[in-house]
Amino acid sequence: MRARRRPARAGQMVLVVAKEPVPGRVKTRLCPPCTPDQAAAVAAAALADTLDAVAACGASRRVVALDGRPGPWLPPGFDVIPQRGDGLAERLANAWADAGGTGIQIGMDTPQVEPGELDALLDAVAPGRAVLGPAVDGGWWVIGLAGVDPRLVFDGVPMSSPVTGARQRQRLRALGLELHRAPVRRDIDTFADLLEVAAGAPSTRTAAIADALDVTVTEAGVA
Repeated sequence: MRARRRPARAGQMVLVVAKEPVPGRVKTRLCPPCTPDQAAAVAAAALADTLDAVAACGASRRVVALDGRPGPWLPPGFDVIPQRGDGLAERLANAWADAGGTGIQIGMDTPQVEPGELDALLDAVAPGRAVLGPAVDGGWWVIGLAGVDPRLVFDGVPMSSPVTGARQRQRLRALGLELHRAPVRRDIDTFADLLEVAAGAPSTRTAAIADALDVTVTEAGVA
């Protein structure tokens, strides 16, 4: 059970960039050992856990930039905007422009995030200062912006790469922004990631799904 919603932080938002958990379209790197249906169930659980944390934090606005259609995993109180653009960098820039606010952005891959952690990151965002949280795989799991043109933030930064985090950090500094570094987090890409995240957040839906999976994992070194 998540904590109750914190007092609202006026003018601040949490933007979640997400994909509808449809088998064959989400978490494909979990397959194998998972089936497409199992991978979609993991994605749905991770998204629901993430949105629970966002719903309980103190942001005054909660926005989902969605590729697909809303489902039962969407709690009340969220604005939904469609993703648009050809590549991920363009989709991120457009999501920030369409949401039109100051705050932080996360994905659907870190269901272990807590409301209090989101509040602390919201507090760190300010004009002239950005937030960036590195991911274990070399990417990033959270970014926070205030009054910056998102096209300048993301344009030309390689996405889904082991150098994404480093290049994004360089871009923020090149824009003259002071950088607040958030804690490193593991996002869920592989089955090994799923096991690590589930072990660290045993009360989440994601952990329950991981525990219920009937699979044998050889490539992850687990049997």
